[in-house]
Amino acid sequence: MPEPPPALKEELTFPLAWGNSPVRDFGAWRRAARATVEAHLLVGRQDGTPYAPEYGGREEGDGYTRELVTLSLTRYERVRGVLLTPHGRGPFPAVLLLHDHGSRFDIGKEKLVRPWYDDTRLASAREWARRCFGGRFVGDELARRGHVVLCLDAPGWGDRGPLAYGQQQALAAHFYQLGSSLAGLMAREDARAAAFLAGLDRVDGRRVAALGFSMGGYRAWQTAALGDHLAAAASVCWMTGLKEMLVPGDNALRGQSAYYTLHPGLARHLDLPDVASIAAPRPMLFLHGGRDPLFRAEGVRAAHDKLRAVWRFHGAEERLRLRTWPDLGHVFSGRMQDEVFAWLDDVL
Repeated sequence: MPEPPPALKEELTFPLAWGNSPVRDFGAWRRAARATVEAHLLVGRQDGTPYAPEYGGREEGDGYTRELVTLSLTRYERVRGVLLTPHGRGPFPAVLLLHDHGSRFDIGKEKLVRPWYDDTRLASAREWARRCFGGRFVGDELARRGHVVLCLDAPGWGDRGPLAYGQQQALAAHFYQLGSSLAGLMAREDARAAAFLAGLDRVDGRRVAALGFSMGGYRAWQTAALGDHLAAAASVCWMTGLKEMLVPGDNALRGQSAYYTLHPGLARHLDLPDVASIAAPRPMLFLHGGRDPLFRAEGVRAAHDKLRAVWRFHGAEERLRLRTWPDLGHVFSGRMQDEVFAWLDDVL
């Protein structure tokens, strides 16, 4: 397969990264770095479109209430999701739960929240929970533990699809032809979803976190970088150095699923951990599996070194947790979930 000239990769020096940039005031650097990411999303800035939420499908769960919610995250489309609210008096801490990719599009939000409203999707959702989450529905677990949970379909999944695997490239190309980007739309929507969740009366807006596995992990730290509505973010199985990822055979070079995390031109300015560092020194958690075939150990180490340096600059190393589980692959196991739940209790 033809490859780009090697010199292009060598030219990636990430001049805007903290420590490379001549800007030494972190607040000024954050503004400049965030503005650069914003510009490379290729989707217009948020335009204040009213969320206009519509609720339905209400049902009582084990210690919490389930309901469907449909809202406008942008002016382009209404988006369907699920909202779980603990029983009792709020306001409650909250978690924006961001689903994975997984090359499976018939379920999106249903990967993380049991679909009480659709028996057809329930079988798929249970199979996915067994495969990736130790049989648990992570959203339901969080709600039982006292968190408001919001989980929405990303473009192409669940009620916004389902795509076929081979249609991803065509969809991304269509976005590029329109001067826009698929990854950019998803980033805009996630940022707006965080703001919506933080603004609910039932939620303590000072105690909102994002959590995701795989592509959802990427979405979690990206959302924290793009706005200030999140107090913390937890990413499971998605962090690496870009150069270490761009090697033959890597999933990022296959030309399909990668489009959901591809912001054209951004790599000329910032590495992946540099973008996540915009959120410093807020509490952040990054978990990885030592046997994860999608994220090589050298890439994870390179990213962790960059992240650690930024939080160390703030004297806030205790707010950054970086852990690799040597015996695990690309999963969000029950043990990992328990660690995340305990961490969320601590930081929120």
